[in-house]
Amino acid sequence: MSYDGIYATLVEVQYKAGLTASATSIAEGYVNSFIFQAESYINVATRKIWATTTALFASGLAAGVRGILTEAASNLAAIYCIEYDMSGATQTTLERINSEDKINVLYRRAMDCIKLLQEEDSKHFMGA
Repeated sequence: MSYDGIYATLVEVQYKAGLTASATSIAEGYVNSFIFQAESYINVATRKIWATTTALFASGLAAGVRGILTEAASNLAAIYCIEYDMSGATQTTLERINSEDKINVLYRRAMDCIKLLQEEDSKHFMGA
C-alpha cells in the first residue's frame, strides 16, 4: 500500500502522534484512513476542496496556505492515531495525561488553522 494523503505526509502524522501512539495506529494503512478523514473534514468545514491532485496542491496554492492545510490535516490525523488505543494496560497515569494534553494542543491548533482557511477562502472570493 502506498501513502496517498494530499495535505500532509505520513511522517508528519507519525511524529505528531508521538512515541506512545499505538504501532497499529501509525501504520501506513491506518494513517491513510485518518488523513482521508481529516482532509474531508477540512474541505467540508471550509466549504472548499483545496486540492484534487497532488500536482495541483503542490503548484496551485501559496506556501502559507499549503502550510496551514498541512498543519490542520496532520494535527487531526495525529489525534486519531493517539486516540485509537489509549487503553493500554501498561499506560501510566502520566502517559495518559500527556496523551490527552497532546490531543488538546493538536485539536486547538487544527481548529485555528481551519478558521484561517475559512478566512482565506473569504478573502479570495471577495477579491482581497
